[in-house]
Order: sequence, then C-alpha cells, then structure tokens
Amino acid sequence: MNVVEFRLDPPAGDWAFGNVEILVDGVPLRDLAKVVEAPFAASEGHPGIAGAYEGLSERLCWPSRHFLGEPELRWFDEGETVLLGCDCGEWGCWPLTARVEVTGTTVVWSGFRNGHRDGQWDLSALGPFVFERGQYEAALRATQRDDGAR
Repeated sequence: MNVVEFRLDPPAGDWAFGNVEILVDGVPLRDLAKVVEAPFAASEGHPGIAGAYEGLSERLCWPSRHFLGEPELRWFDEGETVLLGCDCGEWGCWPLTARVEVTGTTVVWSGFRNGHRDGQWDLSALGPFVFERGQYEAALRATQRDDGAR
C-alpha cells in the first residue's frame, strides 16, 4: 500500500496562508505528476507547465471531507476531486483531479486528469494509489488546528 502525508506549508503555527502539500510515499504529488506530464508538455513546446501545481487551501483539511470522497472543489462533473490547483494560486486555473474512492479499509486515488488537457494528456501512469484508510485519516487529522478554529 501507498502512504500519504498532508503537509501544511507553512507548517502548523502560521495558519493564515497555509497550503496543503500532498506527499505519496514521501514524494510530493506535484513531482509525481510532473514526471508523467513532462513528455506531453514538452511536445507542446511548454515544458514548464508539467507539474505546475500548488497545494489547496488549508480549509480543506480535517475535519473537511474533501479528500474523503466528498469534494468541495470539482472540475469535471463526474465526481473527481481536485487534489492540486495551479501554482498561480487559483485552483481552477490548472487543476489536477482524481477519483477518490473510500471503502471501509482503503482510500484509492485513480483516473488522474488535468482540467485543461483532458483527452490530450494520458495520465494513466500516475497512480492508482491505494492507501490504508486508518493511515490516510490519521494523516488528515494531523492537519487540524489544536483550537479547532478555521
């Protein structure tokens, strides 16, 4: 199984402007996406757009169910969850989405898509990632503020 980490940037303590960085098996999700997207971006003559993602607002952290199959941000009308937004700061400018399937024991991310290259870029080499649900929820809970405020 894969291991997920939801890391706040800046780290806990300065909650005003934090973004959520997602790591899968210790590697930032944006870096994993960049490897898969690089050939497509290069073929378009724009290599810099591969992996050009940023974490989402910390308001989507625990106790939000955004990363648990109840997305607050969607790009497609097919139930995908926005996992990363554009590095410009506007999530909808360049979103990375995936299907998030939650069972009693696992959380699976699959079917990755980019909002502006759907059908043009084949992201099938990205994932699927299968997480043990207990570890996944513990990683999400670790992002909650001690005072419970949002």
